[in-house]
Order: sequence, then structure tokens, then C-alpha cells
Amino acid sequence: MPYATLANLIERFGELELTQLTDAASPGLIDEAVVARALADAEAVVDGHLGGRYTLPLATVPPVLVGAVCDLARARLYKDALPEVVAKRADEAMKYLTLLGQGKITLGMAPEPVSTRDARIVSGARRREGIGL
Repeated sequence: MPYATLANLIERFGELELTQLTDAASPGLIDEAVVARALADAEAVVDGHLGGRYTLPLATVPPVLVGAVCDLARARLYKDALPEVVAKRADEAMKYLTLLGQGKITLGMAPEPVSTRDARIVSGARRREGIGL
């Protein structure tokens, strides 16, 4: 289940902005492949922060996480300098994700334990050379 969609981006930032940021191949239209790549990159960042505390993918996506993904994806759509408000929102999203990853805040749902099994190496009996074993 994706954390955010093109529809979420349009709802938050408007079709005009997304068209202006992505229409290089098809002027006047949102390039959905460019948007999908930005969303996937943003979701990978989120997974990197949540992976140690939650089983991924999440069964349900809290609205606050949708917003963070949208802010990160929007920032990735800018090819040059980010407008100050876009940079600030992306920075705030990263701070939020860092706190989540550190366990200082939660998603508002119980963390799903990630497997904590220890890795063990098992080998055969040690063989000594020259002793006739």
C-alpha cells in the first residue's frame, strides 16, 4: 500500500504546481511517471526511518505520514533551488521521521515488533591436521 498518491499531492499542492514541475515530456500535463518516482523516493526515506520499529509495509497509513511523504516528494520534484516554504516543509518532515525512528514519538499506533532473532553461525566439529582425527 503506497503511503501517498498523486491525488494526495494534487489535494495539498494543486494541479498547476505539479504540472509545472513535471510537464517536460508532455507540456500542460502532469507526468505521472515523474511523480511516481518522487513518491517512491520519499517512501524509501520513510521506510528507512520506520524499518527498525514497524513491520513494513504498514497495514494502515496514518494521515500524518501521508503529509510527510507528500512534503518530501514535492521537494524532490524541484530540479533547482527549492522555494523556502518547500524546503522548510521537507526539513520538518525529516525531523519528524528522525524522531519516529528514534522512538521519541509514535505514529499513534502500537509499534509492530520487527523480528529480533539473533543470527547464529553453526559449523561442524573442528578438525585438527596432523593428529589423526
